[in-house]
Amino acid sequence: MPPLAIRAFTATSALGRGVDAHAAALAASQTGLRRNDFSSAPLDCWIGRVDGLENEPLPDDFTSWDCRNNRLAWAGLAQDNFMDAVRTARETYGASRVAVLLGTSTSSIGATEEGYRRKEDGRLPRDMAFANLHTPHSLAGFVATAMELEGPCITVATACSSSAKVFATAERLIRLGLVDAAVVGGVDTLCDSVLFGFNSLELVSPEPCRPFDAARRGISIGEAAGFALLERIEAAPDAPRFVGYGESSDAHHMSTPHPEGLGAELALNDALARAGLSPTDIDYINLHGTASLKNDEVEAALVTRRFRESTRASSTKGFTGHTLGAAGILEAVITLLAMRDSQVPANIHADTPDPQCGPQMAWTREQRPVRVALSNSFGFGGNNACLAFAAAERLA
Repeated sequence: MPPLAIRAFTATSALGRGVDAHAAALAASQTGLRRNDFSSAPLDCWIGRVDGLENEPLPDDFTSWDCRNNRLAWAGLAQDNFMDAVRTARETYGASRVAVLLGTSTSSIGATEEGYRRKEDGRLPRDMAFANLHTPHSLAGFVATAMELEGPCITVATACSSSAKVFATAERLIRLGLVDAAVVGGVDTLCDSVLFGFNSLELVSPEPCRPFDAARRGISIGEAAGFALLERIEAAPDAPRFVGYGESSDAHHMSTPHPEGLGAELALNDALARAGLSPTDIDYINLHGTASLKNDEVEAALVTRRFRESTRASSTKGFTGHTLGAAGILEAVITLLAMRDSQVPANIHADTPDPQCGPQMAWTREQRPVRVALSNSFGFGGNNACLAFAAAERLA
């Protein structure tokens, strides 16, 4: 596929607000996880929480959109001059020629939970009775409204691959001439539904998650917002590049990956083919690495059999927690930072490697050039995505 320029990108998570905060935490191998202080009832686990959202209502013009998820989106958009980059794209191409393509798994369901808890005479309280709030499309609708964009506005909800798959949608829309630029990304916030829902599946760890550790005990749930602005190469020739993607839906099981990693490998093969790359070209892989038993086992085996020993690989969920529908964009941003800073993030909290892990795993931070990188996102139901990125000079 023709590469696309990533003119701007940003992330907000438990590691902080903006890319510099994330880069500093990654350089220090410092986790953002903390003991659960969020759920409405006690739950023994660790979470990745963004501080301050409770006291940051949306501006008055957006009162009908106000909820934790959209507050986090607004906070994310305000970082790294991202709004300025979008404003420039809108002025250059026109509001109808810039798409908004966002992934989320729960959208504003936390607000709906609150509405049910506070219901009055069987109805939502008046300050929450807004149709554009209690809908899976609330996030994308809010961002399009806030950015004054009128192009295609799409919500992708494929569980944990949601905000990775939006990159593929953007490439298709730009290649087909339907838009000239796309705001891609995703937001998911903490809420009781995800905390107690994943706990009911016996997937939540009572300790900070330990991706690829032989004694891992499950995931730590986090929240995050992330965005990127994609345009054709000629618009930003010196920007990092989105060079390929792969998607698959193996539908093996609702919550368990295919035991041989069939869907994951199909997505990997598709991404390499679109990018015109081979496994030997890859410097770094940001792994999905949730710290669940089966996911890590399958993904580790895939990396071991497909990549050269000098390729580096790590999961960064030990830093941020699993941010669900926002994981794809958050880890894409972390991958771009690895390229920018010539730094492979550590796979923190793992003391005893899973036997499936090969020499590719980077257990500690490594300073080395990263010119071509992949980012994996594998969701429930076998919704898999693999993204490929390259430094501008690598493909010059």
